Amino acid sequence: MVRNVRYSILFLLVCLMAGLVEAQDLASVRYPKREFRGAWIQVVNKQFMGMSTGQIKQALIAQLNSLQGAGINAIIFQVRPEADALYASALEPWSRFLTGVQGQAPAPYWDPMQFMIDECHKRGMEFHAWINPYRVKTSLKNQLASGHVATIHPEWFLTYGDQLYFDPALPESRRHICMVITDIVSRYDVDAIHMDDYFYPYPIAGKDFPDDASFARYGKGFSSKADWRRENVNRLIRQIHDTLRELKPWVKFGVSPFGIYRNESSDPLGSKTRGLQNYDDLYADVLLWAREGWIDYNIPQLYWQIGHPAADYETLVHWWAIHGENRPLFIGQSVENTVKNADPERPNVNQLPRKMALQRAYQSIGGSCQWYAAAVVNNIGRYRDALVAEYHKYPALPPVFDFIDDEAPRKVRRVKAVWTEDGYLLFWTAPKYKDEMNRAVQYVIYRFGRKEKVDLDDPSHIVGVTRNTFYPLPYQDGKNKYRYVVTALDRLQNESKPVSKKVKL
Repeated sequence: MVRNVRYSILFLLVCLMAGLVEAQDLASVRYPKREFRGAWIQVVNKQFMGMSTGQIKQALIAQLNSLQGAGINAIIFQVRPEADALYASALEPWSRFLTGVQGQAPAPYWDPMQFMIDECHKRGMEFHAWINPYRVKTSLKNQLASGHVATIHPEWFLTYGDQLYFDPALPESRRHICMVITDIVSRYDVDAIHMDDYFYPYPIAGKDFPDDASFARYGKGFSSKADWRRENVNRLIRQIHDTLRELKPWVKFGVSPFGIYRNESSDPLGSKTRGLQNYDDLYADVLLWAREGWIDYNIPQLYWQIGHPAADYETLVHWWAIHGENRPLFIGQSVENTVKNADPERPNVNQLPRKMALQRAYQSIGGSCQWYAAAVVNNIGRYRDALVAEYHKYPALPPVFDFIDDEAPRKVRRVKAVWTEDGYLLFWTAPKYKDEMNRAVQYVIYRFGRKEKVDLDDPSHIVGVTRNTFYPLPYQDGKNKYRYVVTALDRLQNESKPVSKKVKL
């Protein structure tokens, strides 16, 4: 009898512990401390054309403030849409998407990329420089600046449909693109280089990309033009990766490919979809890039809805989750598509809740990126409201890229609370470091009540992420005791050991 009671109590304790673990897991899934929360800010939609410098800056600041308030922690900003530049470049002309005329510098002069880097870092956001590798003209009617590389070396370029492209087969094309990336990374404090889905151009029905001459020159040893084209893109991706690792190993390299890798009808390992394919139509072997470690993150553009007849969102999330090839995987979300379609099981609710639940159900998926940023800012379908109220209710730190570097910085020093003419401030001293990879570049501030357990895995206690070595304290009457905890983050988001300070507010 005693033994049975003992076993019953032990069984209940085991069940209780299992319930606690499950509850903790559910909480960490609902409010993860680590999650990529990106947003794309594009310029090819001409949103800044016709604006003055002051108006563009004001618009960008307004967008960043709104996105920061919505929990976004990474901005992917388009800086090279047509082999041109939204930054000061000696290699390529100023973009017409900034000034209206390619090659015309902004007046009064400013550097949009440097401005965005400063503003993003000020808000604790990563800055990813988004470039288009091959596209030169989105329409043949567009005029090129006199110094554009396509006017200097027209033999490097091919016309397809109404657009002009670098010939991906040419070593000169790869060399120029890598020179541009070297220039960006050498002179700007970017956190990543990012490419979207435009590799070989989207196919035009009945018209092949005009690279027969290049295939005759460079295609020896390839059994098919398709394999050769894929290898041309592979070489560029590998060369960019090697360039970044040699130049600044902490700068990540990511892509956001079209959402279908291959259909099951083309490859038994493909997804149960019926649509355009990265591998076969754009010659982008994304899984190879991830498998070989040439890219550091992947954001497939899953812009369809749950229940789409040819490209079901749920099917594709599941497929990518099991084919991530051990590289960070995030999901590209369409804000507009998500809010305009109803959940198939709950017709009165849009698809955001179910999409977020699907995304967070897989350990291999580390976050998402919103297409497009302005749709979040404009709160289409109350999407931003939902992020603020629930899905991004608490801050999240970007994922750690431990395959690049997993060594945390040293902890901060000399944490103290001091009254100043600017109010009550928490100060600390930056930790010492041996090399740039271990340098603390920003800090996380946590706050805990008098009787609260210090749990740094709970993001609800994060009150700030800053590049400053001070933080303003919300002093009231000095009667409430709190414990503040400060940690340091390096360039790859590794977090140091904590240092705490008790204060009365």
